Amino acid sequence: MPLYLSRFSYTPETWARLIGHPEDRARAAQSYIESVGGKLHGFWYAFGTHDGYNLWEAPDNVSMAAVALAISGGGALSSFETTVLLTVDETIEALRTAEQVRYRAPGA
Repeated sequence: MPLYLSRFSYTPETWARLIGHPEDRARAAQSYIESVGGKLHGFWYAFGTHDGYNLWEAPDNVSMAAVALAISGGGALSSFETTVLLTVDETIEALRTAEQVRYRAPGA
């Protein structure tokens, strides 16, 4: 199954609710991905541009998109970005396939 890396940030209101009622949001994230047949591999909070990161496994892009849409539509986040992760083998296959693409630079 494909892997996905998500970066998220909470709204100030969400942080205030979590301060008042601390809870393990990894459990919620796990239930979301499991509802589409996937698995949560990791949930981390961070300093910096984003408040946290998730590493997910999902059956396909549609399943992951459904989870991302449900989370984004919930209103607790100010940002949520998901990146599809490629294996080394997939990247090598893409590199070999890229040789067949007849790219032309703009204006050339």
